Amino acid sequence: MIFMMDPRQMEKMMRQMGIKTKQIESSLVTIETSDGKILIAEPQVTEVDMQGQKTYQIAGSVKFEAGISEDDVKMVMEQANCSREQAMDALKQNKGDIAQAILSLQEQKKS
Repeated sequence: MIFMMDPRQMEKMMRQMGIKTKQIESSLVTIETSDGKILIAEPQVTEVDMQGQKTYQIAGSVKFEAGISEDDVKMVMEQANCSREQAMDALKQNKGDIAQAILSLQEQKKS
């Protein structure tokens, strides 16, 4: 048996238990991790306050953006003999693949 409750009744029960919720208008949520960034576009963000402790619930379209380390940038700069900006662009275009970034920069120099 599935128990369904009217959202207003649910909200009333939560208030009686000392739980407050609030919708937060937002366009993008970014979570930075050691491996890169998690981007959540057009999120639905809810702040939940339980006995003074706030937590956030986030729902939306998730995209992972890999981080580019400084060592990777330096290696591409040295191997392809290019600027920092060119190395960063090549790494982004090649999704962090160092070898492909170097090859693409070398191909650009040949043309």
